[in-house]
Amino acid sequence: METKDAVIPWMRTEKAPFDSMHEECGVFGVYLQESREIASTVYYGLFALQHRGQESAGIAVTYADKIYYHKGMGLVPDVFGGGELEKLPEGDIAIGHVRYSTTGASQLLNAQPVVFTGKCGKMALAHNGNLINTRQLRDDMIEQNAVFQTAIDSEVMAVYINALSDGDIVTGVKRACPKFKGSYALVIMTTEKLIAVRDPYGIRPLCIGEMDGDYFVSSETCGLDAVGANYIRDVKPGEILVIDSEGLTSIMMDDVPAKSQMCIFEYVYFARHDSVMDGLAVYEARKEAGKILARSYPVEADLVSGVPDSGNVAARGYAEESGIPYIEALAKNRYVGRTFIQPDQHQRESALSVKMNALRANVKGKRVILIDDSIVRGTTMKKIIRMLRNAGATEVHIRVCSPIIKHPCHLGIDIQTYSQLIGAYRDESGVCRVLGADSIHYLSIPELLSTCKGADVGFCTGCFSGQYPYPLEGYEGDKSKLE
Repeated sequence: METKDAVIPWMRTEKAPFDSMHEECGVFGVYLQESREIASTVYYGLFALQHRGQESAGIAVTYADKIYYHKGMGLVPDVFGGGELEKLPEGDIAIGHVRYSTTGASQLLNAQPVVFTGKCGKMALAHNGNLINTRQLRDDMIEQNAVFQTAIDSEVMAVYINALSDGDIVTGVKRACPKFKGSYALVIMTTEKLIAVRDPYGIRPLCIGEMDGDYFVSSETCGLDAVGANYIRDVKPGEILVIDSEGLTSIMMDDVPAKSQMCIFEYVYFARHDSVMDGLAVYEARKEAGKILARSYPVEADLVSGVPDSGNVAARGYAEESGIPYIEALAKNRYVGRTFIQPDQHQRESALSVKMNALRANVKGKRVILIDDSIVRGTTMKKIIRMLRNAGATEVHIRVCSPIIKHPCHLGIDIQTYSQLIGAYRDESGVCRVLGADSIHYLSIPELLSTCKGADVGFCTGCFSGQYPYPLEGYEGDKSKLE
């Protein structure tokens, strides 16, 4: 249903039932055959995954039957740049995490990994994803006299695993995972084992690598590349992968769905373009998206450009397919992080003002086709279009490598309420009018799926279609009570 600009009053005035962001995090784990300096390896893995979370970072290391850790707010080099990395001991098992706000606020208390002592002894857990039944799980544990120190669902998972473990961490994971509803890619460690877990639908990515008998677990293959590890394979949806002195042991959860549903937004935006996920190179998927846009939604123009960085690959695909030259229209300040994963709107807008600028010499007097991976709130794109026009662009045509985002997602993406979505109640012409573009076209869901046809998994398209792996009725109310 198309609506005119600003004819939905509540979209401007109604406060969302919860305002903190859902997480899109990165996890990394290492298991060495013998104890040696290990924290720096995790550091480089997390550095490669920095695009997945820029609010906090943490590393935990085993040493002499203890777990030592350091967590802090900010980027990986900020958190570990003051000698904290060197203070962590040598060890043979370590995990790390980069994060931005999920069910808890942006504060050090909620940074990961979660580290505590329980039935299995010392234990640490790092989580990428978001559970939708956190409230119920928390209440169950509180009835059993559990005490929680944070507001994050990751601690609930750790406490639940410990409670069901009977002193054996693998038993705890096997018993607890069927209770978790939502998305999760986990790295868990004790002083003897490293465990990698992926939820039954495989919503969040996780892969494993090897080098000289040592094993590495990472949210993306770019993390493995950063430490020189050889990619082995992706952790399967519903798989519990145990790494210890016996090697690798794969345990599959019961009742794993026949059709996995990995979040397609990983290919659209979140993953680094040099990563490979479930058999498909992210670069190839994004380039194909650009080619499809060129074939399906052509327009006469003088140049094609991408919104840095995730739109650049698709822009090159569009240029190759259309024959229109690829020319940079926007210069990016490399020292400013992604605006989409800043924890609040004010910070996103402030970041954009110093993040990029129009290349006046390239766009003045030109008709510009601008390729972006997606449009969520629309505030960033609206400012970019204005920036290009102020630099002299005569026309600005927007092409988007995903469908219109019409629904919130509570499975680990930074999209919570309909009021955040420019496309929730608008069609293409309505979005175009709000943004001030000369034209705009999005990929359809079938077109987007066709860009990922080489993957070994199925996909969740809930933010476009409203169809999710888990029913989300009543989740907003549950979330409001939790916070």
